[in-house]
Formats: sequence, structure tokens, C-alpha cells
Amino acid sequence: QVQLVESGGGLVQAGGSLRLSCAVSGSTFSTYIMGWFRQALGKEREFVAANWSGGNTVYADSVKGRFTISRDNAKNTVYLQMNTLKPEDTAVYYCASGSTGAVRRSATYRYWGQGTQVTVSS
Repeated sequence: QVQLVESGGGLVQAGGSLRLSCAVSGSTFSTYIMGWFRQALGKEREFVAANWSGGNTVYADSVKGRFTISRDNAKNTVYLQMNTLKPEDTAVYYCASGSTGAVRRSATYRYWGQGTQVTVSS
């Protein structure tokens, strides 16, 4: 059974930073596509960033240049460093893992964490 547990969310002022972590257990972590998604209140879940084998990464245009996804295969953990946060970044952030497919699509990811709230005040 694969489990993903996010941490690191919280309340921050606009312009501030947060680092989210997602610990993964029960899988061959190094081979998985790892993604971050977010869902704001009343909106659909949207892709934020993904990381897969070979150090490949991709970002949503809305976070490019501000967010960085990284992973530590020795710790089975993926991170999302979020800088220059904006009020529109407020959402529940989810990490997810998948084995193959289009990395921007939520259907690619089989396992999901429970989510962590990020609130950015203006």
C-alpha cells in the first residue's frame, strides 16, 4: 500500500516562502512520477509541478520561476519550494505519484496525499 503524507503548509504573507514536503512509503519511489496539484476553494484541482526520472521537471505557467520541485530518493520525499507567494496561491496542495503518463494530467497519478493547506494573506 502506497502512502503519501504532506507537510509544511501554513499561513504566510504575500511575498513570503514555504516549503512543502511529501513523504512516500510503500513504493519504488525513485521510479515514480511525482506531482504537486492544488485546489482552491470553489475551483477545480490544477496541476502545479511534476518531477520524474532523470531530473526532469515541468511547471504550470502560473508558478514558473517561483516554485521549485525536487526530490530526495534516499528519503523517499518530494519537496515543493514556494517563493514569492501570492494570495492567488492559496489552496490545498496535494502530492501524488504515478508510474507513467502525461505528467500534467491528474489521471496519471494513482496515489494521492491528504493535502496541506497553504494560505497567503495580502
